Amino acid sequence: QVQVVESGGGLVQPGGSLRLSCAASGIIFSIYDMGWYRQAQGKQREFVATITRSGRTSYGDSVKGRFTISRDNAKNTVFLQMNSLKPEDTAVYYCNTEPFTHWGQGTQVTVSA
Repeated sequence: QVQVVESGGGLVQPGGSLRLSCAASGIIFSIYDMGWYRQAQGKQREFVATITRSGRTSYGDSVKGRFTISRDNAKNTVFLQMNSLKPEDTAVYYCNTEPFTHWGQGTQVTVSA
């Protein structure tokens, strides 16, 4: 019954911004930690950001200062605000619940001129 659905991906130019959303259902959202991960073509999955049930955030080194994770418990949604996007940010972005993991299908982000 658990569903995790990412959205908001697309094609953006370098230096641009994009906001990803992850809507979860079938869980008590407010007690779960939430995370974003990404996987570029031919590369391993990379940690992007997490936000705990209490709102504490953590970021991967490659996105610190550019990305911001947040959550809206009333909407059962976690967001990833991405600024100053670079071509190397191109990847499929996945959302997951923690500690009992439920992965979404991912949303493609392509940063290209």
